[in-house]
Amino acid sequence: MSQEEPRRPREGQEPRGPIKYDDVFNVSGGLASKAVAPQDAAMMQSAETAAFGSTQPGGQAEVMRSAARINERAGLVSRGDAAADQGVTITGTEIPAGRIITESLDGQVPTSLSLHTIHVVGQYVQVAAEATTQQGAITVGQALEATMQTIGDKPVELSDAAAIREAEMRATGSNILTQGGYAASAQSAAAYNTGMIGDEDKIKLRDVLAGASAALPAKVVTRQDAEAVVNAERRNSPQLTTHPGGVAESMETAATLNENINIK
Repeated sequence: MSQEEPRRPREGQEPRGPIKYDDVFNVSGGLASKAVAPQDAAMMQSAETAAFGSTQPGGQAEVMRSAARINERAGLVSRGDAAADQGVTITGTEIPAGRIITESLDGQVPTSLSLHTIHVVGQYVQVAAEATTQQGAITVGQALEATMQTIGDKPVELSDAAAIREAEMRATGSNILTQGGYAASAQSAAAYNTGMIGDEDKIKLRDVLAGASAALPAKVVTRQDAEAVVNAERRNSPQLTTHPGGVAESMETAATLNENINIK
């Protein structure tokens, strides 16, 4: 997985408080502080079964089910409780040699605006059966476009701009910021968004990453490329973390896929 592996709760121990979403997943925002609820686990189990034919071993549904069971036994949640009031979503983004699977919980931002938001709880590569015999290396541009397809509605932040700049430098082999390039556009977007209050009018990732696979040199993503982008995104994040499903994680996913199909 491109994200940190979900942290499975121990059923033999009673929690001092409810097991929250940020205890088992790399999430932030309003969902992070909410208790993992039985209905959320049931919805994710149903979604995985519909998408894959069964729940995934060690996957998001199993982790949520374990956490929700512990919370319910401790009397901290009720069987009908749900934190993801808009349901769950599983999407597949087609890439060479496979798909990027993204599992997310949908809910409301706890503000007076009640804005809909998506919390990515899992993202991983589903490699096609024939991938090991086909040439299907993921390029930097394709990884950027995968980000656009996964969380394209996310407003561009300084951490995104830093990650995009590092990715573009890795693709072009130059540390010179190209006027009108993806890095320059992302930096301008982040600066513009800083002065905006609501997300509705902010510039989104989809606005600055469109066409990246065709415009950037066909540089295959390596582990070194991914690590450099991860470091850039973390350094410029107030939380010193990467964003779930963001540029850094898409690069990590691409690097993993390229390693799996023996392309260095």
